[in-house]
Amino acid sequence: MVCGELAAMSEGQGRRANMDIGIIGSGNIGGTLARRFRELGHQVKIANSRGPESLAAFAAETGASAATVEEAARAKDLVIVTIPEAAVTELPPGILANTSAVIVDTGNYYPSRDGRIAEIDGGMIESEWVAQSLGHPVVKAFNNIFAAHLGAKGVPSGTAGRIALPVAGDDPRSKELVLGLIDDLGFDGVDAGTLADSWRQQPGTPVYATDLDADGVKAALAQVDAGRITDYREQADEAARAWFS
Repeated sequence: MVCGELAAMSEGQGRRANMDIGIIGSGNIGGTLARRFRELGHQVKIANSRGPESLAAFAAETGASAATVEEAARAKDLVIVTIPEAAVTELPPGILANTSAVIVDTGNYYPSRDGRIAEIDGGMIESEWVAQSLGHPVVKAFNNIFAAHLGAKGVPSGTAGRIALPVAGDDPRSKELVLGLIDDLGFDGVDAGTLADSWRQQPGTPVYATDLDADGVKAALAQVDAGRITDYREQADEAARAWFS
């Protein structure tokens, strides 16, 4: 089933239509989510560090609104932060501290790209560091799938082998919203536990970039070794160095 048919199916079932979504970051994941959420009928504001003018062509193509970072952060329902880890601290201070929207962190920590972040290297979980830096709780999602697969491999619920995406966070209602949107996008969502558990879906772990179904995701999340968090990260970083050179 193509994306347009998925969108029509979602609207026909009365799912989460007409949400106000802000996306901070217009890279592969941010651009893909903006495009797909627009196909599902949501209002989308997308921003990057270069300003709205740099997104004019993308906005004209997709129907998303090219916005400033501040405008995207004011979205009422959902704000997705999808930028390099090191760039989180470059966002305007307090930009998301008082929002009532659900905040999603899609980020991954790659030291060869981001430089060393002392708190994470010292044992802090990546998304807990993001939440602390933003001054707001986050839900971890969309970080373990290639953008091209996120854009093209969604299929209807119940399809055999449907790709599943893990979602970690501390607020059940926020996770429920994100899990529902993942279903709308054509994937099964798997509750991966609290934000403290989100290391289980980081680069290098068995669930990362493997396109597993729901049973496979659950098994992969269960088999990771907490004593190897640094090893997982360093192995993934070594493999990804060519991307950042």
